[in-house]
Amino acid sequence: MRNTRDRIRHALSFEIIGLLLVVPLGAVGFGMHMQDIGVVAIVASTLATLWNYIYNIGFDRALKRKRGTVHKTMPLRVLHAVLFEAGLLLFTLPLIALYLGIGLWQAFVMDLAFVVFYLIYAFVFNYSYDKIFPLPDNV
Repeated sequence: MRNTRDRIRHALSFEIIGLLLVVPLGAVGFGMHMQDIGVVAIVASTLATLWNYIYNIGFDRALKRKRGTVHKTMPLRVLHAVLFEAGLLLFTLPLIALYLGIGLWQAFVMDLAFVVFYLIYAFVFNYSYDKIFPLPDNV
């Protein structure tokens, strides 16, 4: 397993590189100022981090109470991911619409684009991170 220092490096580099990519791409893709997309991206990133912590504690507690274990089957992993994104959407959607002065539908499309971007980005980032900072052989 990775140590605390490595996990912090991973989390910080994931967020910083992600923001450096998503802000200009979002500005061009949605025809908005980089500052506006930057504010939305930073707020959404912060909310996602907080929501991730709260959501996972709640999900694991519910799983432990209902099933007696926190181990997830593949269907539970899918449910976990879908519920996480749906919960995050409840927080970010009104904030995006309000801050950017756009409708809920346009904010939904923008949020969906961020989700797709981060899904692809997370795969590429984590694969690359594991190549650059490989785990020790004895793990």
